[in-house]
Formats: sequence, structure tokens, C-alpha cells
Amino acid sequence: MSDMTNPADFDLDAYLARIGLKQAPDADWGGMDFLQRQHRLTIPFENLDIALGRGISLDPDHVFAKLVHHRRGGYCFEQNQLFLRALHAIGFDARPILARVWLRTEGLPPRTHTANLVEIGGQTWLADAGFGGGYAPPMPLSDGAETPGPDGALFRMRLDAEHGWTLERLAPGADRAGGWERQYSFTTDRVFPADLEMSNPWTSTRPDTRFTSQTIVSLVLPSGFASLVDRRYVRHTAKEQVESEIESAKAYRLRLNFVFGLILDEVEVMGLGLY
Repeated sequence: MSDMTNPADFDLDAYLARIGLKQAPDADWGGMDFLQRQHRLTIPFENLDIALGRGISLDPDHVFAKLVHHRRGGYCFEQNQLFLRALHAIGFDARPILARVWLRTEGLPPRTHTANLVEIGGQTWLADAGFGGGYAPPMPLSDGAETPGPDGALFRMRLDAEHGWTLERLAPGADRAGGWERQYSFTTDRVFPADLEMSNPWTSTRPDTRFTSQTIVSLVLPSGFASLVDRRYVRHTAKEQVESEIESAKAYRLRLNFVFGLILDEVEVMGLGLY
């Protein structure tokens, strides 16, 4: 794979337009926080190409064309590659990591998630624009650090002797004493493009895993989070949660468009195998 982090090969203006910005933020903590949030407010997390049999390519030009020019979404390997390239183009010192996703898993999970580490003023931050299960603002690699999310959840960073850094989530209203749920864990070991190329096909092709057995779409909302897993739609904020079953292909297609900003034609929607 070519150098996906070369700022000279990245059309920053087109990316900024895709996420609704006229100019790049400063290369500081506020700029990183703003850029990550704006990215997730506008580019949905989705794995629809897996169900459509198209596979997931990590070629940088393909990822950029899909998420920016064609206004599609993607899953973590696509989202955080694009986000990392944007960070580099703006001037951030950033690199990828691989993580084990503990959410909704049993046993020891493999490294099937990628996110980014950003160095700012001597502090390392976890910056993740591609986790489909929720939205954590940038988190400092500091044991016990806590940050609130836009949906009323609370996120915490913990250092584990066996698995390294662990991101935890406390749902709105949950008991602090026992309500923390592990999202994913990672180490700060250097990750190369070849490592991502190895993890991506396992994640997108292994039978009976979450990404090969379900169609998943999610988007951060200004004060909450929306998800569509197969036919089940959920929108929640800190105060309420709304759930519904999408009963027809036409309704599914409209929900994709009006909530998530995704335009699929009738043939593509039927090709997902949900109706």
C-alpha cells in the first residue's frame, strides 16, 4: 500500500468541505477535538459494502473517493485512515494503533479496530473517528482520565497490566460502582500499513462475525447517537431513547438517506439481504 499519510497527496479542501468546514482548525487540542467531532457528525460509520460483496479496500485513493467524493461512510479501517491523513495534512503528529474490541464479545478478542494516537505538547491523546458503537471525545493516555460524551455517557481511560490502555464507557444513569463497560484496549506499539492490511480482511471477511453477519450504520448526533443494525433503528440522547423496526426496503432506504445521509438505490438496498 502506498504512503497513506503523505500530506502532499491529500486534498484537504475537499475533506474539509465533506465535513462542513471552510478552513482547517489549528493543530492543537481544540482543533483535534473539533475535527474529530465534525468528522463523526457528517461521515457515517457503515459496513454496507461487506454485505454488498464489494469488500473493503484500504487503498488511500479508494477510501478518499468513497468517503469524500461519493459521500459514503465506512468502518474503522477506512474512517481512521481518512482522519489520520487529515490530521497529518493539518500538521498534527499522529499515528495509528490497533485495538481489541471487548464490547459485545466473549473470550479474548483479536485486534480488529484501528484508531489514532496524537502527540500534543508532550501529551498523548487517543483520537478515534471510527468506532461504530459510540462516540468518545479525544482521551488523554492518563490512567483514570474521564470525559463526557455528547449522548450523556461518560468515558474513562484505564491502564491495564495485561492489555495496555483500555477505554471504558459508563452509560447515562448507570452506577459508577459497577456500570463501566470496556469498549476496547490497545498498546502504544507502532503499527505499520502492513499490519492494517492484515487486520482489515480478517475483520471484513471472517464468517459469523459482527461485520459479516450484520449490516451496521451509525452517526453521532449533536446531542446523541443514532444507529441502524439490520432493521433495528435506535436513536438516543442523555434523556430518551427511541427504537423502531424498519418494516420495508423503501422505509430503510429513506432512513439511510434522511438520518445518515447515505444514498443507496433500490437494487443496492435489496442486495443487503434484509428484505
